[in-house]
Amino acid sequence: MGNCVQGIKDYFCRPKNTNVRLSLPAVCFVWQIAMIILFGVFIRYDEESDTHWIEHRKSHNISSDIENDFYFRYPSFQDVHVMIFVGFGFLMTFLKRYSFGAVGFNFLIAAFGIQWALLMQGWFHSLDHSDGKIKIGVESLINADFCVAGCLIAYGAVLGKVSPVQLLVMTLFGVTLFAVEEFIILSVIHARDAGGSMVIHTFGGYYGLAISWVLYRPNLDQSKRLQGSVYHSDVFAMIGTLFLWMFWPSFNSAITDHGDGQHRAAINTYLALAATVLTTVAVSSIFQKKGKLDMVHIQNSTLAGGVAVGTAAEFMLTPYGSLIVGFCCGILSTFGYLYISPFLEKKLKIQDTCGVHNLHAMPGFLGGVVGAITAAAASEEVYGHEGLVNTFDFEGDFASWTVNKQGGHQAAGLCVAIIFGIGGGILVGIILRLPIWGDPADDNCFDDEVYWELPEDEESIPPILEYNNHMSSKHQDIAELVLRDDAPPDYGAVAPTSLDQVHTEDPSFAI
Repeated sequence: MGNCVQGIKDYFCRPKNTNVRLSLPAVCFVWQIAMIILFGVFIRYDEESDTHWIEHRKSHNISSDIENDFYFRYPSFQDVHVMIFVGFGFLMTFLKRYSFGAVGFNFLIAAFGIQWALLMQGWFHSLDHSDGKIKIGVESLINADFCVAGCLIAYGAVLGKVSPVQLLVMTLFGVTLFAVEEFIILSVIHARDAGGSMVIHTFGGYYGLAISWVLYRPNLDQSKRLQGSVYHSDVFAMIGTLFLWMFWPSFNSAITDHGDGQHRAAINTYLALAATVLTTVAVSSIFQKKGKLDMVHIQNSTLAGGVAVGTAAEFMLTPYGSLIVGFCCGILSTFGYLYISPFLEKKLKIQDTCGVHNLHAMPGFLGGVVGAITAAAASEEVYGHEGLVNTFDFEGDFASWTVNKQGGHQAAGLCVAIIFGIGGGILVGIILRLPIWGDPADDNCFDDEVYWELPEDEESIPPILEYNNHMSSKHQDIAELVLRDDAPPDYGAVAPTSLDQVHTEDPSFAI
């Protein structure tokens, strides 16, 4: 028995092998071929993207092609798509030596995830029981992007510590779990979650944190030299922040009802985001030495308002209510980066690379609470009878529901998201701990060189001269000649022979 236990221990503790030359191509080829087969069996165009649209339009007395859902949804789809592939990808480029992995692996798992999501969500939401086919249209593409967003959030928690094969496995299970919890929350419990505070952010955040907890690396300090950022990497990450910040109103309003619901969701998100920026800057300045700002807070916490307002975005939250949500969330998220993340790593052994707990998990939880309270406080006086029915879908089996019952179900939906995130993350983390995925060693994390061919170092560049404002043109000419190969033959007899000598003879010259 002792030998068996020791054998298992030795198997799990054997040296890491990061060579994915066989495993990565095998997973990519096999899974893509599987997607082709499954799409061929199950996926078909829906009535608005099929050639029978003309007949459908005539039979339903639709006057023009402009009524096709494509023209309502595609602008929002474009914005959400940019957020997924550009916003999330560049937001994670803050690490000094992991920009290829941040953008490249984000691209890989998103491309795989949207295919798997169309199938998983289709089986739960779009399956035509008359022929057993999944009918997809532009709204299906938006929902697939939403599903992938949850996996990209989880990726942020393990950024730089896992292999591309592990990421694909994590996405496979993440999309599956997402589709199930989404169906339970939206269809079974009948909670409303237009912007995905619960379904996307709470689930994705806790899913990634649970995986990170299971994959805890006690010796990660060996890669501490690469965990920080440099000036240009922070600038690239800020590009991701700005893309996400600008397009978040589209994210929260993309699949809401046409008309007032979509309009209101965009306004509420717009205002919440604006308020979050000011409170983030304020808190960051207060708690930094000499009032300086921390770029980590500006890159991340400024987005938290969009997360927190997601569930209630289509409700009558009111403009000042949106500002209050953004105000509170900026404070909460920045405090998370200052105090909660260090606590999680030190006490709970959760190594959260991107701080998804502060940007997604906590704001998502707050968004679920705000949604439950806002739903329970709704009234016909504010919404109108038809507005109340339309906003909360009090029709069919739910026609007898009250707003108090809706508020309770909103809270239940939040609990489901947390349970699926943590429970699913632990199970997937155990699978990812198997020493077969090619993950890096503790002293080799956060480095693109492990999985990417990097450009050769640039040839040595001559020293770059900097001149102070008082330097004369004469001294500039001398300095240039010192470095030139074509200086006059007798120049050494009349001129300084080195830059140091120039600096010594005239202090106004600075290198």
